[in-house]
Amino acid sequence: MIKIFDTTLRDGEQAPGYSMNLSEKIEMAFQLEKLGVDIIEAGFAIASKGDFNSVVEVAKLIKNAEVASLSRALKKDIDASAEALKHAAYPRIHTFIATSDIHMKYKLQKTEQDILEITAEMVKYAKKFCQSIEFSAEDATRSRPEFLYKVLEQAIKSGATVLNIPDTVGYTSPLEIYNLIKGIKENVRGIENVDLSIHCHNDLGMGVANTLSAIQAGANQVECTINGIGERAGNAALEEIIMNLKTRPDVYPYQTNINTQEIYPTSKLLTNLTGVKVQPNKAIVGDNAFAHESGIHQHGMLSNKLTYEIMTPKSIGLADKRMVLGKHSGKHAFVDRLHELGFKFPENDVNSLFDSFKSLADKKKNVTDLDIQLLAMRRNVQVPQTYKLDCFVINSGNTITTTSSMKLIYTNLITNESEVLEEVASSYYGPIDASYHAIDHLIGKAFVLEDFLISAVTGGTDAQGEVYVKLKNIEGNIYNGYGISVDIVEASILAYLSAINNMVFEENR
Repeated sequence: MIKIFDTTLRDGEQAPGYSMNLSEKIEMAFQLEKLGVDIIEAGFAIASKGDFNSVVEVAKLIKNAEVASLSRALKKDIDASAEALKHAAYPRIHTFIATSDIHMKYKLQKTEQDILEITAEMVKYAKKFCQSIEFSAEDATRSRPEFLYKVLEQAIKSGATVLNIPDTVGYTSPLEIYNLIKGIKENVRGIENVDLSIHCHNDLGMGVANTLSAIQAGANQVECTINGIGERAGNAALEEIIMNLKTRPDVYPYQTNINTQEIYPTSKLLTNLTGVKVQPNKAIVGDNAFAHESGIHQHGMLSNKLTYEIMTPKSIGLADKRMVLGKHSGKHAFVDRLHELGFKFPENDVNSLFDSFKSLADKKKNVTDLDIQLLAMRRNVQVPQTYKLDCFVINSGNTITTTSSMKLIYTNLITNESEVLEEVASSYYGPIDASYHAIDHLIGKAFVLEDFLISAVTGGTDAQGEVYVKLKNIEGNIYNGYGISVDIVEASILAYLSAINNMVFEENR
């Protein structure tokens, strides 16, 4: 059995453009638990107050997976991780120190003996707080194997239950990593009593290949991220590792606890939360991953799908884009379709979703599975809606200045009292800019629009439009927002309000 250690919320979230607020991390953690990962690395507790709070909240809420916090081999780091993890059902402290000559000399200014002593002391110290202790030898693939063996052996003696071998700069090759893992298995005393993990970065595009090679050599835990996100060129992509194991059991006869039908929903949720899409030709989850445009390919597919399709869209939870329901469909048919798509909700949530579906069906001629999937995936509004759109009216044309009349409902999060706010603003740059000016006036704050991305969910002029925004406030903090509607202006307003609600929520915690 191969354990899956997901570090989307830690290593992945550190990458530029992928920052998530607390509510978004919680939503992502719940989906990772649903996906079936064994360990969720929730953050680097000592790094910031935000990271600490993320680890605390994820640790409180996740019940079926271990929750890990990263720590340098320092007592203050380990103390922060232990405190953040104290409510976890299954806590894990993950501590690390570099073992390569270049890191020891230029970054740490430490000798080999120093590293051995620090490893022993800090692993023993971490062991006081929980049983599951992971030790990582940073830059292991550029370390001298003989010294690496000594450090790993010392970590085992001191109480480590997992040894992780990071390819920190994505430097190794499949044959090299195979030989390194094999050497560790053969030369480190006590290795049979612990899990052996691999963590591959993708700087040379070899992250997944190196991970699979390490599995073949004997690694039984892999560290990865959704969509392969992470610093620089990212990490080994969870979806690519898993579908290699599933599609080629003749080469990789290994099992995991991953529910592969949750792969696409998890990938899509990450793009919804961060606004960063995967490239169309991305393996497994890219828009073109199951597209066949070539005439030769299409002919083969019509004759037998196995000619060009080695896995099915359904196997990763990707819905067909065909019409399945419409405005005359009943609640029973809607619930059945939700179940087919892998979603199950309490009655109250179903009623709310059905109302949203009927509203969408009134606006759209064809409602696709993807439309329904998006409604379901965004069902949990983790952040209270301090500002909610009531209505807006746009007056626009190519010979007049655009105006936007905006009406919002403001709800005080403490008293729960509500009031209606109204404002009119104009802009030479169109209805979205005018609407954003109106919202700024109503709230009494000005924001910098750092990023704005708009895309269609499906084809056709009635397609739902997704809008992602990143707003920066006066303190320099950035907040993500997401909106979806068949009306692009409405989707843009909803995304803007979403980012503002995220900001208000964070400021009032």
